[in-house]
Amino acid sequence: MKYYEVKFTIQGPQELHQEACDVLSALAAEAGFESFEDTPEGVTGYVQQSLFDREALQQIVDGFPLPDQRIGFSVSEAEDRDWNEQWEQEGFEPIVVGDRCIVHDGRHVPASVPNVPISIEIDARLAFGTGTHETTRMMLQALLDLPLQGARVLDCGTGTGILAIGALKMGAKEAVAYDIDEWSADNARHNAVINRVDSRLTVLLGDASLLYKEVEGEFDVVVANINRNILLADMPAFRRRMKPGATLLLSGFYRSDIPMLAERAATLGLTPTAESHDGDWACLALRERASE
Repeated sequence: MKYYEVKFTIQGPQELHQEACDVLSALAAEAGFESFEDTPEGVTGYVQQSLFDREALQQIVDGFPLPDQRIGFSVSEAEDRDWNEQWEQEGFEPIVVGDRCIVHDGRHVPASVPNVPISIEIDARLAFGTGTHETTRMMLQALLDLPLQGARVLDCGTGTGILAIGALKMGAKEAVAYDIDEWSADNARHNAVINRVDSRLTVLLGDASLLYKEVEGEFDVVVANINRNILLADMPAFRRRMKPGATLLLSGFYRSDIPMLAERAATLGLTPTAESHDGDWACLALRERASE
């Protein structure tokens, strides 16, 4: 799947720079952008080429709500090869989540990590799904807080497979994962092999329509770390595959998005049971609303 890399520049009062970056990222996410990186000049965003709408983006820039902020942007094709080379050469530093789980690239593992029983190795050639992002860390922490022993887990938009693999290492019996990106699906299968959970993880290529056609049965836990608009659109499909009493874990959105997601969940008979925050990012746990 091909992506555009859009480099945003922000000029204005320095004391408002971070706020402007956050607002711009939130608005761009509504226009289909999936990932962002802060830069000294502003923000770099990534969007699927098939979803890119230059006119909509220009409207965001022209109508930017913060005063005295001038936004510019340039668009180029994001090349997987360049990203691959960077991550293959540099990797990432280990991330410890909840003092019980460490995520590493197989090369930067500390000689000794006391009292961290769960080790997840991620061979990531792209910067998505390594545990370095706030949303991934929050989702792993939320999984650590669930009773996963013997559970069946569904991972929607799996990326590197980190959440499905993590759930299996935390005690889940079986996991099914899918991603719309062929490279990501292949990478998730590869990571399942190096973590020795490939016999219990099925990775499919496609979007949420798979939940109506190919995925069978119900799940104890459904996880989705995707952008807000996709979560809103796909939540009915997630709900379809939840067992009675199952938990739905969502991230990939901002704190300000929680009311909108909770409202959508309510129409499906789901209610929030927990939420967590890391900076402006949020994670939401939902379960079936108890009968009155």
